[in-house]
Amino acid sequence: MRETWVAGAATNRFGKMAESGREAGARVALAALDRAGLRPQDIGVTFVANAFGIAERQAHVGPLLNSALGIPEVPSCTIESACSSSSAALHEAFVHVAAGFEEAALVVGFEKLSHLDTLAATSYFAVGADYPFEAHNGATFPGLYATIASAHARRYGTRTEELGAVAVKNHANAARNPHAHFQKEISYETYLNSPMIASPLRLYDCCPFSDGAAALVVTARETFPSPASEPLVIRASARAGSLGDIHDRSSMTSLPAARLAAEKAYRAAGVRPGQIDFAEVHDCFTIAELVALEDLGFFPAGEAGRATREGLTARDGQLPVNPSGGLKAKGHPVSATGASQVAEIFEQFNHHAGARQVPKTELALAHNVGATGSSCSVHIFGHR
Repeated sequence: MRETWVAGAATNRFGKMAESGREAGARVALAALDRAGLRPQDIGVTFVANAFGIAERQAHVGPLLNSALGIPEVPSCTIESACSSSSAALHEAFVHVAAGFEEAALVVGFEKLSHLDTLAATSYFAVGADYPFEAHNGATFPGLYATIASAHARRYGTRTEELGAVAVKNHANAARNPHAHFQKEISYETYLNSPMIASPLRLYDCCPFSDGAAALVVTARETFPSPASEPLVIRASARAGSLGDIHDRSSMTSLPAARLAAEKAYRAAGVRPGQIDFAEVHDCFTIAELVALEDLGFFPAGEAGRATREGLTARDGQLPVNPSGGLKAKGHPVSATGASQVAEIFEQFNHHAGARQVPKTELALAHNVGATGSSCSVHIFGHR
């Protein structure tokens, strides 16, 4: 397999978009190509992530995106893997380029739901779970992750202040991120006084509905050896799955797909968890970040909450986690999320992260989950 790079990356500001999803996707795609120093005509295949395009009454968006870029003859494919759609698209791009099928591939993820009312948007999200057995019976994603949080608390004694520490940290990081949905810090008192959504999860434990778009340019080193920006060498691209329903799993305090994808990624990259300098993990809820840190092997089971409370995952800590602000505060435009995690790593590697710059960027990890962990992608990046 050839050495494969993310040679360019871009994201817009998450929140509420006036333009359509495909317009935003085309805009960030052009920005990513510019950062790579490539033209649209250099792209051999496009992978588009757009889980809820039907919310804009538009499916089959790949050809429309390519037409906007001036490359209508380039093949495209729409990838859907719930909230892990664009990281799954990155995996497909990696496979195509690393195996020599294409010299360059484009990954674009976008989502627009802000024009829907809360009930409609929540209903769209719910179909990412098992609709007949979960959503149809009232088990929304806040409720499902609240169940995980309750199980984690019963087994390990996870406390409210540990969940709150995740929220406070990620809002502090997002306040320094011009791409973030919420650019404001919060105090623990603000967190504690926020309304209960699904016990034990409060409002500030939950990520927002966001519009947004992100794009990545994936190239082969041998074909494009001198990109315009410092590329991310894809050291590992791994995916895994697990039982779709949490009530069927042997444990509710871990996501089996995350553990398996992480094991594959570490083995492929030839590294250990302790060698990772910083990570972007899927924190759709605060408990999801703690579970991710344990599943990824950064901390023993039940210890991630204490580590977060003690500042080990802060921007200047032992292992900075979600310097972007994470889904929790940067925002969660579903199909753009995975690509946006990589765009954050790209900015960190190029030292363009400004006030949220982490001190060391030799190795970084991105972890992106679909639904309650039935899909998971883990990518590891290094320098050339």
